[in-house]
Amino acid sequence: MEPRSRGAAPGGVSVSAVLPAGGSGERLGGATPKQFCAVQGRPLVSYAVRAMERISWISDIVVVVSPENIETMKTIIEKYGHKRVTVVEGGITRHRSIFNGLKVFAENEFSSHLLQKPEVVIIHDAVRPFVEEDIVSKVVLAAKEHGAAGAIRPLVSTVIASAADGCLDHSLDRARYRASEMPQAFLFDIIYEAYQQCTDYDLDYGTECLHLALKYCKTNAKLVEGTADLWKVTYKWDLYATESIIKDNLSQQVCVITNVKETLAQVGFLLPESLKSQIKVEAISVSLSKNDSCLQNIISGQCYNFVCVNDKRWAIQETQELVDMLEKSNIPLLCPVVLILVHLDIPEYNSFSIGMEDLTTIKKFARETKKKNILVYGLLIQYK
Repeated sequence: MEPRSRGAAPGGVSVSAVLPAGGSGERLGGATPKQFCAVQGRPLVSYAVRAMERISWISDIVVVVSPENIETMKTIIEKYGHKRVTVVEGGITRHRSIFNGLKVFAENEFSSHLLQKPEVVIIHDAVRPFVEEDIVSKVVLAAKEHGAAGAIRPLVSTVIASAADGCLDHSLDRARYRASEMPQAFLFDIIYEAYQQCTDYDLDYGTECLHLALKYCKTNAKLVEGTADLWKVTYKWDLYATESIIKDNLSQQVCVITNVKETLAQVGFLLPESLKSQIKVEAISVSLSKNDSCLQNIISGQCYNFVCVNDKRWAIQETQELVDMLEKSNIPLLCPVVLILVHLDIPEYNSFSIGMEDLTTIKKFARETKKKNILVYGLLIQYK
């Protein structure tokens, strides 16, 4: 999808993002690093990139990968139409990879194309696919005010320390502690200075960016309560959970399209009314042959389910207009799009029956659109 027009960032600051994606995925098991594992046929890292890409005020997205996966990442960017993305070679540890990602904004010799240095930089894991703009905005605003900020969540389990003999030494008061999550955000100069001063020990064994800002720049991060969907894909069962959430999210919105005839407008009203208690419904009355801005906005919002109500003889030409709009938007590259064609047989207009020629045309049309990841279904209703 083409990026939306650039909106104003929270606090009026310039913002870019760094996504470390160089992990080996040892805890997941298997030969493929978890960030490249397919979820609904699409690599996990692509979901995280898209989450950042959809935030119009993020200027640049830097994805840091291991040397052997640079070409794989570039292929993903091209295949799924990602924009504003730069791929950078990572280091041997998480912190060294993040440092490399920051360098493309500050060191000419590190990159052939130096990116414009942002006032605030977001750091977000490439294996956290469900981050929303609201929490990103909150950490960016907090970073602008405090120099550093990060999302947190309540601890699920009590943390205990074991003694040398393997017995319980002590436990922590769970109410006083929080789990550090992503995204995190920093004034660029603060986090970059922290990495420049960072010891080899911290670069090799540390994992917490907020700690570096505190230790080396005396910057006390603001902690922002995050949402439950900020969790990180770590184990194999997390991939199954991710797929389930994505499927659920895709089924939560539908766009009902009718043409302007009064009878169809009534159907277009009744259908959303019956659906809206279960899912989010966008209902519009428009001819698909027109380049309607409302429909374009719905597609840009990444709606994956469409119901087209029509009384024409299968209206293949008009349906093709919608298919073309969807294809141009690139959203079928990301997930399957479901398109249900509801054809009304209205006696006062013209009654028609389905012949072999109709069926052949419909089946051929459905086969062609399926190649584009658009699944077409037909439904004939005798409307009295």
